[in-house]
Amino acid sequence: MRKFGFLLVLFLFVLAFPLTGHAASKATHIFLNGNEIDLSQDTQVQIVNNSVMIPIRVVVEELGFNVVWDSKTSTVTIQKSDTVIKLFINKSTATVNGKTVKLAAAPFIKNNTTFVPLRFVSEQMGLSVTWDNTTKTANLYTQNSGSSGDGTEGTGGTPEQTENLTSLTGLSFSNNQLILAVDGKVSPVTSTLTNPDRIVIDLPNVKFGADFASQLPLDSTQNGQIAVTDYPDVSKIRYSLFKSSPSTVRIVLDLNYAKGFELTNQNDGLVIMDLNKDSDPAPGPTSPESSGKKLVVIDAGHGGSDPGAISVTGRKEKDFTLAVVLKVEKLLQNEPELSYVLTRSGDTYPTLSDRSKLANNLKADVFVSVHGNSGSALATGVDTFYTRSDSLALANIMHKYLVQATGLKDRKVQQASLHVTRETTMPAVLLECGFLSNKSDEAKMFSEDFQERVAEGIVAGIKEYLGIH
Repeated sequence: MRKFGFLLVLFLFVLAFPLTGHAASKATHIFLNGNEIDLSQDTQVQIVNNSVMIPIRVVVEELGFNVVWDSKTSTVTIQKSDTVIKLFINKSTATVNGKTVKLAAAPFIKNNTTFVPLRFVSEQMGLSVTWDNTTKTANLYTQNSGSSGDGTEGTGGTPEQTENLTSLTGLSFSNNQLILAVDGKVSPVTSTLTNPDRIVIDLPNVKFGADFASQLPLDSTQNGQIAVTDYPDVSKIRYSLFKSSPSTVRIVLDLNYAKGFELTNQNDGLVIMDLNKDSDPAPGPTSPESSGKKLVVIDAGHGGSDPGAISVTGRKEKDFTLAVVLKVEKLLQNEPELSYVLTRSGDTYPTLSDRSKLANNLKADVFVSVHGNSGSALATGVDTFYTRSDSLALANIMHKYLVQATGLKDRKVQQASLHVTRETTMPAVLLECGFLSNKSDEAKMFSEDFQERVAEGIVAGIKEYLGIH
């Protein structure tokens, strides 16, 4: 699984030794499609031979590539789509799809963290890279971002108009809540219409993000829609570029009958429209205090443009995780003492930051992220990961049920610094439900019976932890 390049750094790179001549660069900034990547203290970059070297955690969590570590050969394998890069610790050559290439700086291990060359990895994966030596800033752009410094990505406006636009990067609907992810400040304007009943949300000075179309339907005229089948209030959600000057995205919820709502916008990257509550109470997302229920956030790992790990037969981790989470959702619908929200209910990609912010904004009681692991062909079993000590009790309970549900090898509860378990403020765990790289594990993981048992185990674990009978 891609994020465990960093995990493996912590647990497998025991042969690390101090290196000399590697200068830390605390002032370096890295932007991906105009959004700054969080370089916290544990992800400081290094400068070697005028090359920016980044920790594996940045490659895994922020750039979204799959990473596998081979301790026997000291090899880091980075993969996305059809591109496979193999980097060798302390060697100035690498391979790209089997072809040997020369590196300006060799990967190395320092303070139990593996560093790899930013420009080389990014460009091989199809990103364009620019470097501003004055500000020590690296700018990365995906091929479809339309960003090359001119700020004219697809709105028809002038550079001055488009540079200040906020992007709508994601949209999802679960638990009767519309959740919008944006990369800047927004000022939503809402209205209700009748004959038929509709709720309209206009987002002035907003455009569709570069990757939006890879996650949700969006045609050449920038119109799209998704059907809603699991909630009786809403039949369909439509969205479009309503105006080009100023750029305005309009979202319409087609209702089956008139319905009140609450809109929460704290300009923190998420806009939440809650149809579970009327508009009379004070604005705010559904919380345990207001509903009398315990609130859980269930996260299907990866999604959209990020497939996650690719299984031994070519299946995608994102499909496995969503299948399990949708089964969890059906079970939670029958739990009157629990309220829940899914970070995604379709093939979309909320960023890691979006997922943790959602749970924090909702003041959830529990956060559970579902994943599938990847490693050698012989690796098998299940793991449960947590970061903060207040999550250990939840991790122990969830792992007990995960082992029982899967019947796979018990790889124990482990502590690791993973974004969604580190940045959430409530007890949070990440479940690895088997190895997609193992033929036997994979066959079980994509069976309905296995997924149903895992879903039942997740719900049973949550109920035991929260004291619900």
